Order: sequence, then C-alpha cells, then structure tokens
Amino acid sequence: MVFSSLPFLYVFLPVCVLLYALARSIGQKNAVLTGLSLLFYAWGEPVWVVLLLFSATLDFFCGQAIGRARKNGSHRAAKAALIVSLTANLSLLAVFKYLDFFLENAGLLFRFVPSLPGIALPIGISFYTFQTMSYTIDVYKGQVGVQRSYPDFLLFVSLFPQLIAGPILRYSELEHQLRNRAFTWENCAAGVTRFACGLGKKVLLANTAGEIAKTLLSDSPLDILPAADAWFGILMYTAQIYFDFSGYSDMAIGLGRVFGFKYGENFRYPYFAASVTDFWRRWHISLGSFFRDYVYIPLGGNRKRVFLSLFMTWFLTGMWHGASWNFILWGLYYFVWLAIERFVLKRFLPGAGRVASAVYTFPAVVIGWVLFYFTDINRMASFFGCLFGQNGAVGAQTASLWIGRLPLLLLCIVAACPLPKAFAEWVRKTALPKAQPVLALCYNSAVLLLCTVSLAAQSYNPFLYFRF
Repeated sequence: MVFSSLPFLYVFLPVCVLLYALARSIGQKNAVLTGLSLLFYAWGEPVWVVLLLFSATLDFFCGQAIGRARKNGSHRAAKAALIVSLTANLSLLAVFKYLDFFLENAGLLFRFVPSLPGIALPIGISFYTFQTMSYTIDVYKGQVGVQRSYPDFLLFVSLFPQLIAGPILRYSELEHQLRNRAFTWENCAAGVTRFACGLGKKVLLANTAGEIAKTLLSDSPLDILPAADAWFGILMYTAQIYFDFSGYSDMAIGLGRVFGFKYGENFRYPYFAASVTDFWRRWHISLGSFFRDYVYIPLGGNRKRVFLSLFMTWFLTGMWHGASWNFILWGLYYFVWLAIERFVLKRFLPGAGRVASAVYTFPAVVIGWVLFYFTDINRMASFFGCLFGQNGAVGAQTASLWIGRLPLLLLCIVAACPLPKAFAEWVRKTALPKAQPVLALCYNSAVLLLCTVSLAAQSYNPFLYFRF
C-alpha cells in the first residue's frame, strides 16, 4: 500500500485515525499503531512481515544484552552483542539486496555462469535495518538508554508513516515520544495539511513529470533523441525524484504529527543549494546524517584520513541505493565533487556568492541524476551523447515539447523553492490569521479532490524510493 492510493486515502487512513482517537491510554494508542503498521506493511507481501519482526526482535534483545554487559562492566560481551546485531542486519541486506549483484559480477570476473536466486527485495529493508542498527550502536556507545518494552520497540521499528521510505529515524528522536505524546485535533489538522502538501507534490507534480521523463529517457530511441529533448527529459526526472521523495517525506512528517510524533525535516530546498556540499546538507538529511555519524566520523572524519573517510562514505552511499554499478558510479561521482570542493574550491566558494555557486551546483546535480537513472551503463553512455549533441541540438518535436510543457517546468521550479512556504506563512500570520482554519480546509479539500481525480485517471504512480 502506498500513501498516494485511493484505498489508503479513503479507507486505511480514516480508520487508523478513528481507532487511534478512540484509544484512551498511550499503551492502547501504541497497540493500535503497531497493529495497523504491521497490516500496512503486509498489504502487498505478507511474508516479509516475518523479516521485519526478526530484525526488530533480534535488535531488541541485542540492545538488552549490550545494556546488561555495560552494567556488569563487560566490554567484551557488549561488543559481541553489537557484532551480532550488525552482522545479522548487514547479512539481511547482503542476501536480499545484493546477492544477485555479487554473484553476477563474480561470474563475469571468474568466467562462470552463476545461478541467480532472484530473491525479491522486501520493501523498506534498507530503511528499517539502518534504523534498528542505529539503536544498537547508540546503546553500545551509551548515547541512549536500553528500551525495556518490546511492544514499544516494535512500534519504533514498524511505525507506518516512515517505515518503507523514511525518513530514517534514530531511537534517540523517538525514545521520549513513544510514551510521552498527546493526540490533539490541532496537531491532527496541522499534520493533515502537511500530508496534503506532500500528496500534491507526489501525485500532481512527480507523477506528471515522471511520465514525461519515462517517455524521453526510457521509451525514446536514443540514437535519434536530440540534445534539447534529452535535457528536458532529465530535467523532468530531476523534478520527479525530488517531488516524489520530498513529497513522501512531507506525508510521513504530516502523518507522524497526526499521531503526536515530531519528525525532523528530510529536505530543505536542495536545488537551491550554494554548493554540492550544501546540496547534501539539504537532500535526504536523515540518510546523510546516518552515514556521517556511523561511517564518516568513525573512519576519521575531518580529523584524519579525510580522503579515505570521504571515499568510503560515498561508495557505501551509492551501494545503499541499489545493487547496480550505476549507483556506485553515482556515489563516487559525488565523492569526486565533494573532494574537489573540500581540497580545491574551499578557498573560492565563500567569496563566490550564492548565485555564482548555484550556477555550477544545479547542473552538477542534474548530471548526477543521469548516473542515477540509467542502470544500463551502455544506455547511460548513449544518453550522455544525446545530452551533448550527437544527434543534433533540436528535433521535429523539440519546440512543441518545450512550449507545451513549459508551464509544468515553471510550476516545478516555483514549488521547489521557498516562496510557497513563505507566502503561506505570510497569509497565516499577517494577511488572514483568523481565516487559517477555513483556508486550510479549502486547501486540503482542493488537493484531495485534484489528487483523487488524477489517481482515478492515471496508471503511472510509482514511488521511486521503494526500491531502496
């Protein structure tokens, strides 16, 4: 089940909110959320709930073991429990996400034909394994307390708003909220508005841009695709992936608020970043902070072995996104950019100004999305040829393509910048403060109506980050 589906919008979510509101104690509310979260996850592939429960149960008891060992002063036992947790979680990723990739490349290297098991990728496995690993690591480091309640820990792992596509939550962020939060209709209304904002991004912008991107990047023969059409296609994918993922994050944050949880922001207008380094402070913030705290800093970070720490962090970031060489190339592409900025451009960037810096940042990000999009390396190389004019600058459809879709492109630019939020804040605080409830109701109703009509009419409704 996905958030941008009619069964979720008109059946699952209303029932969930109603049952949650009727539950009296925090224990009852947690039980409602846990049960519905497991149902939500099991909607498509019920068998993978077993994997989720295994991961949660293993890390719960590993956390308990680490806590006991620390209390008894046994560093070796605590380390052993941590190793069990990390080994189990990384093994799950290795088997379910990377096994075919490893076998296929081993076959190419050693010249044999491997038998690929073709195991289906469980939805959200990269997110919830990182989430549970961060818990055992933080318990080992003494940064959070041991969770004594298995039901509460299971809720932390399975909470459906962010279960299958993030944000990646740390236990420290939810530790207090698991037992200390309030359900209020004010929070519920604010959460619904944030959810509506994300739903509009996903259905009205990401899906529309994505269909155009698919037509130009996947369905078009690249041997005749002119440069202008190729650039328009990758710009549409640039819009799609942002509105798809930031829209999902908005919906997750909004749903969390409905149930009394406060999640951190996952995107801060990344396409208006002043540098590539700044872009990665704004894009998928929860993943970036995970790799910073659990890979980059432990390897030495800014203190020592900076180059190696940067390389390993971005190699693993690429690998995390998928079992394909294009994702590794994408990660290493950003390693090169970040190394250049750190070691070469750092003396020039502060004085260049935001506009001058953004002039090179946005094109660098767009080129990066080419690496991200094409899993077929040969097709990727052909597309780069299209971008740089191997088939000519324009084709028969170029003018009508750009003119006909220009309003969508402009709408995407405006929606990706801070102006809509600033305008909404001005209306809320200055222009019409007393009319805020009515305006929110009108906005939410209009978005829901438009998205309902769109979902009923279209078949193209992917969530890009489900495959990660």
